Amino acid sequence: MKSIKFVLMTALVMCMSTISQAADKANTILLDTKTGQIVIELLPKKAPGHVKRITTLANQGFYDGLNFHRVIDGFMAQTGDPLGNGTGGSDLPDLKAEFNDESFSRGAVGMARAQNPDSANSQFFIMFAAAPHLNGGYTVFGHVTKGIEHVDAIKRGQGGNGMVSNPDKIVKMRTADKY
Repeated sequence: MKSIKFVLMTALVMCMSTISQAADKANTILLDTKTGQIVIELLPKKAPGHVKRITTLANQGFYDGLNFHRVIDGFMAQTGDPLGNGTGGSDLPDLKAEFNDESFSRGAVGMARAQNPDSANSQFFIMFAAAPHLNGGYTVFGHVTKGIEHVDAIKRGQGGNGMVSNPDKIVKMRTADKY
């Protein structure tokens, strides 16, 4: 009887582990650049709408080939605009803000938006360095867990606006379970 209970408990633990691994892969973004892969852990409990938007667009191939159009040294690299100039977005409606207690530290991934807090759509940025002035005013939806050196290698823009001529691009971006 004890061995049957042990076998059942072991099977249950293995099943739960498999479910957890699948959820982890669905909440992990693999973003390929020309220098290598950036791994982003998503935060579905902190920003569920934003995570759903990013994963939906990523798995549709929306981000493949898009420019890092605004890159400011010591601050952040921004992408996700199909127009490549910071004014575009997807065909999906804008998102309601999901400001949270995550900080804009090095490697944080946040949604770009216009003046209206509820205007995020497809553009996002990855932090080169901490920017506490963004905390509570923009939505953090993930953190780089591997490949920060590839973030650091993204070509920087010139001038105060960070617009990049001949910018680096996202080669491929998908959730780990769909990669």
